[in-house]
Order: sequence, then C-alpha cells, then structure tokens
Amino acid sequence: MSRFDCIDTPLNGLKVIQRKAIEDDRGFLSRIFCAEAFAEYGFKKTINQINQTLTRQKGSVRGLHYQLPPHAEIKFVSCIKGEVLDIAVDLRKDSPTFLQWYGEILSESNRRSLLIPEGFAHGFQTLADNCEMLYLHSAPYVKEAEAAMNISDPKLAIKLPLTITDRSERDASHPMINNNFEGIVV
Repeated sequence: MSRFDCIDTPLNGLKVIQRKAIEDDRGFLSRIFCAEAFAEYGFKKTINQINQTLTRQKGSVRGLHYQLPPHAEIKFVSCIKGEVLDIAVDLRKDSPTFLQWYGEILSESNRRSLLIPEGFAHGFQTLADNCEMLYLHSAPYVKEAEAAMNISDPKLAIKLPLTITDRSERDASHPMINNNFEGIVV
C-alpha cells in the first residue's frame, strides 16, 4: 500500500503530495518522506537540509524565494500546524508555463505537501495564526545564490485570499519582474 498519492498540477513537475495516515483510537501515523516513492515523483536527489518555520500572524506572507543554479533546489514543503496557501511560480526559461503560479492549501488536517522542482520560486500566506512549516531541501542554502521575487508583482497576478498583515521588510522590497527577465536554466 502506498503511503502517498501524487497529484499533478498544471505546472509541469510541480506535484501535490497527499500523505495517507494510518489512524486508530490512539491517533495516527503519517509518513512525511520516502526516498523510493519520491524518486518516482521527481525528488531524485538526497535531502541536504531540513528547515522548520513558525509564522505567528494570520495573513502573513513569506517569499517568493529561490536559489540560482548551480545551487537550485528541489523543495518538499509541508504545513505541520495551522493552514497556509502555498505558492510556487515557474521561473524555468522556455517553459510553456513560464511565470505562471500555482497555489495549494496545505494544513495539518489535510496532510498535503508541495513537491517543488528546481527552477521555481516559493512562498506562502498564512491562513491561521501560529503556522509551522517543514521544508526538505535537496541543496544547502548558499547566500550568494539567493534570489527572490515580489509576491505583489502585477505580472504574476497572484491572488492571495487575505490582505497581507505582515511580511519582512526584505520580502516587501524584493524587485518586480523587469522585461529583461528570461528565466533560469536548470
């Protein structure tokens, strides 16, 4: 029996992973990651880093972040407490879905995750207070490879469900896309 369902999204390579729980009167067991299964879904690299975040205020925004090649990374993102709208934007040069975005509600109760391939920017908006996220990364963070986009960029036309209540000064000051941006090659 598979512990996961893998659901394709309109953006090639971006997957929603539905974690299946085994439940009884005591509670549940839910597998977060399985290298064998995830290789079939596109996560064919080793996990190099695991990060956890806490975002306290409902309506807060983090992102949109990515790392430039050769430090591009696959991310596997789960909400382990609360609820978020998780967003991925296709930045792959020559992709038929270049600069298109996809959003998925991730929550502790729906046990959904996003498997985000290299060449995507990632961010989220919290839909509850005290949201905790768990990130599995295929590459270590490299400050010199860090890049970002502004989630409010009209060219992306991301529809957030709530008014932004909080975001870092850094995230608010990320640049808008200029006409010379051709994407990234991964």
